[in-house]
Amino acid sequence: MKNIKFTAVNCSLVVAVVVILVVSAFYVRVGATADQVVVLRTSGMTCSSCVSKITKVLQSQRGVAATEIDLAGGLVLAGYDSKQVAPDSLARTVAAAGFKSEVAQVLTPQQFKSIVGRDLGGQAAGGCCGPRGCGSAQ
Repeated sequence: MKNIKFTAVNCSLVVAVVVILVVSAFYVRVGATADQVVVLRTSGMTCSSCVSKITKVLQSQRGVAATEIDLAGGLVLAGYDSKQVAPDSLARTVAAAGFKSEVAQVLTPQQFKSIVGRDLGGQAAGGCCGPRGCGSAQ
């Protein structure tokens, strides 16, 4: 009986540590800062599902603090920490999700704000996939 209790306590401790690590990872992700903004010229985006897919894959990358997608303009913007990820890597990540993507420009957050008049973050447009579906125009 003692061994069963000991095993249950060990399992409980392992689960508690995993939960703490997951929560800590989320906290670090939320607190991420960007020292660069990459503008990716991206084709094949046709709807809000495409926007969600690209946002999800970019936000899963270490060092990405914010994403924004201009569906009509074919642009993907990502604020990132240049010490953790490179802009070409972000373009490859979007391409791996099924969309043709290349780096068009890299800006500082201050340059971005002076051009568009606001900080980067969450301004995505929606649309309709149509018969071809998301990411099909590569």
